[in-house]
Amino acid sequence: MTQHRPGARRTFVVEADGGSRGNPGPAGYGAVVRDAETGQTLSEAAEYIGTATNNVAEYRGLIAGLRAARALDPEAAVRVRMDSKLVVEQMSGRWKIKHPDMRPLALEAGSVFPPDAVTYQWIPREENRHADRLANEAMDAGRRGEAWRPSDSTAELAARDEAGAAPGAPGESPARTAHAVDARAAARAAVRQSRRGGAYGSREADRARLEGTTDPTAPGSALGTALGTPPMGWGAADMGTPTTLVLLRHGETPLTPSKRFSGSGGTDPELSAAGLRQAEAAAAALAARGTVQDVVSSPLTRCRQTARVVADRLGLGFEIDEDLREADFGAWEGLTFAEVRERHPDDLDAWLASSEAAPTGGESFASVIRRVEAARDRILARYAGRTVLLVTHVTPVKVLACTALGAPPEALFRMELSAASLSAVAYYADGNASLRLLNDTAHLR
Repeated sequence: MTQHRPGARRTFVVEADGGSRGNPGPAGYGAVVRDAETGQTLSEAAEYIGTATNNVAEYRGLIAGLRAARALDPEAAVRVRMDSKLVVEQMSGRWKIKHPDMRPLALEAGSVFPPDAVTYQWIPREENRHADRLANEAMDAGRRGEAWRPSDSTAELAARDEAGAAPGAPGESPARTAHAVDARAAARAAVRQSRRGGAYGSREADRARLEGTTDPTAPGSALGTALGTPPMGWGAADMGTPTTLVLLRHGETPLTPSKRFSGSGGTDPELSAAGLRQAEAAAAALAARGTVQDVVSSPLTRCRQTARVVADRLGLGFEIDEDLREADFGAWEGLTFAEVRERHPDDLDAWLASSEAAPTGGESFASVIRRVEAARDRILARYAGRTVLLVTHVTPVKVLACTALGAPPEALFRMELSAASLSAVAYYADGNASLRLLNDTAHLR
């Protein structure tokens, strides 16, 4: 039986999780609210949310769990337990929140309870099985085209535990029956509110801002710091292990010295003798550093040859990702810039003016950007926390550099990239990226 001392502040434990089958892909979340004193389950929430990333689903689970806890007792203290290091560190204010999809979700989560009422704790995945099961049940229901429904009301189960019988059973006191009904109604209201996307507590947060009292996003608060409004001095550094993509442009081909357009729609040339020497030198340099753990290559011959030389030196195999191929330059394949200017002047002007314009019969930079970003996201999800060598081409390397810097597509025309040159981008869990340019091949010849 659950006992609450008169005047004592009630404490809940919220466990939440979210998942995506594809990242992004079909996604769902789950959350459970427990009584901190007894461990009894008081409320569950789960929902299929369509196509989303793991991180978005995890934040949605957090919001649903906090709302369910607030529906039970808006004056309670809450201990959040999640196996998402990203969400726990960002909501605790130790990691900055830079990703545009995360910021509004973090604000919403921070508005449900006053900031000093909620603490966050990371737990191993095996300790978060209840919420994980609910998230998977929601995704399974979504796949069937159904809405998730609990098989039995957990608020009712909690009331049964407390009363020793089902609500309304013979011999049960009216007070206990009323408690069970209230708890069940509150839990259902929390789930309904979660599905509508409303924000418990937003009115209180707005009032606090107007009255100059506690604002969960104010400078100096944990969430305010994470959202980029820190107090005087530097914000806390993100100490999470990054996923590092080492970017290697293939070695020279016979077309490289004369700077001819050579994309994915041309003759697919092999490495020249100079290109093979460059690949060997790059392999030696990477072996000396000893940091590369995996190798992924464009499907084109010049990249596969380069990847083979490096992977053999490192004692690794390599995978192929079709989206790391060079742009298709259409009718410009094999031509110099001057020759394209002479033969296709209007198309060239349009191409130089807009990333949406394609070479004559070829592929626009906008299209290349979309598929390279898709490849990046797949690789980051598959090789999280590892150092991966990507053997690719001029345009994909430039795309990854531009997106890491937040530079516009026009910047692609303002970058020079030598054959067999190396660059690296470190991607952190909080959305930050750090770019290193090592564009010097003098030692590779």
